[in-house]
Amino acid sequence: MLFLVAALLLFGAVLGTVAHAPLTFTAVAAAVIAGWLGIFALRERHARRHSSTH
Repeated sequence: MLFLVAALLLFGAVLGTVAHAPLTFTAVAAAVIAGWLGIFALRERHARRHSSTH
């Protein structure tokens, strides 16, 4: 429960910051985060495929 409260507080702080940031900065930051998450997902998928065969 404490984790959920902390996550919601962090989420609120981030959304509050984004609301005051310029749109171009928000778009660039969103693209960087999406790219990072995509690379992470591909690496995890690649690692799971190779670890399940050995």
